[in-house]
Amino acid sequence: MANASGTASQALSAASSAVAPTAFANFDFAGGTRYPEQATASIGPAFYRPGSTVAYVPISLDRPTPNTVIARVMTEDGTGLVRGVAGINYRSIYKSVIFRPGDPLTKTVSVPIILGIPRADFVVRFVEAPWGGKMGTDRAMVQCDILQQATAEQVDGRKPRAFEPSGALQWSMSRDTMKWSDAGHDKAWSTKLPNGRSQPGNQETGVYLDGWVYRDKGIEAPLRYTDQGLVMHTQKLKEPIFWDNVGYDYGSVVLSGHNTRPLQIGYGQYEFTARMPDRRGSWPAFWLISTSGWPPEIDIYEGFGFETWWDFDRYTANTLHGGANITRTFQQGVFTNTDEIYGIGGFTKDFHRFAVDIQPDYITWFIDAKETYQAVNPFAGFRWYPIMNVAVKTNGDYMDGTGDMIVKDVRVYAN
Repeated sequence: MANASGTASQALSAASSAVAPTAFANFDFAGGTRYPEQATASIGPAFYRPGSTVAYVPISLDRPTPNTVIARVMTEDGTGLVRGVAGINYRSIYKSVIFRPGDPLTKTVSVPIILGIPRADFVVRFVEAPWGGKMGTDRAMVQCDILQQATAEQVDGRKPRAFEPSGALQWSMSRDTMKWSDAGHDKAWSTKLPNGRSQPGNQETGVYLDGWVYRDKGIEAPLRYTDQGLVMHTQKLKEPIFWDNVGYDYGSVVLSGHNTRPLQIGYGQYEFTARMPDRRGSWPAFWLISTSGWPPEIDIYEGFGFETWWDFDRYTANTLHGGANITRTFQQGVFTNTDEIYGIGGFTKDFHRFAVDIQPDYITWFIDAKETYQAVNPFAGFRWYPIMNVAVKTNGDYMDGTGDMIVKDVRVYAN
């Protein structure tokens, strides 16, 4: 998400993140307006000996990475005089190599060898540009050679973190605590963004509804509490609703904590448990905005249902937006096929826990308590408030599947 503003405040305390600060401790983030350059990933070349059962192919970064880099690689048959062929000389692979901040700059991916014939070669290449990084040399030859030293395996690196709140529980969602109102206050979320009920800068086609504010418009309840949790309901309207002299044909829904101080932290953790919509044109998100105004922004979860290629059950997005005074100076993030990389999917079918840990050195994202992404923190000294919403960005019928996000739990921990 993006384009929301807030009120001034200062950040609080600090805590350690269990990851060494490494190369970025002295980087000038310029008050959250600058971010280190992404690392560039390259492949190979690699060699193996006759009789080997595996070939190790190096994937290397040109510099320490400020964020998680995921490189997907695959094999292709060779093109040389002695052409390596899948199923005869080697077994095809389709694998991912993950570099986390602080990891060594080179790791290897293993390819099973069936029959190593001298000078037989095959190719290992990137499937696409690495997620979270730039693409350098995108392919390399892997060759069986009796003269060259075999490429050594390199698998050192940090294991993914497991989510464990280090802060004190400051707010927890229940039927008693989950309240909302037009403007919001210390005991209620606001049903509109700090800048109003529309986001034309995002080309959104829905207006953010409140069942009390628009009770005479014949709308379906945008918010209701059920046994499953809080239902955030989006809809196509029977008649347009006007906001800022613009008519909207769709109803979006938002809950913002910009006026709810118990939801606001400096360093700590946010965790929310939800089941996602699958309707084409829906745009669910859980995100954080600085209490001093937008940007900066931290997106904990985003689902781009307005994109035809987006798969709600397999994809997630995490993004940092840097800048100041309603001017974005950088956007750093990643789309991840978490089903493929981490074995975590089915976000429209079951409830999943999405969390972020904000510490002075790093920001770390988790799904179902497993680390999925990490980035160096460019926003030292900021304080945050949460927003959860389902925007609408379509001009179609908006009738397929469901446009509802069901939130089972929200927890805020402050360090």
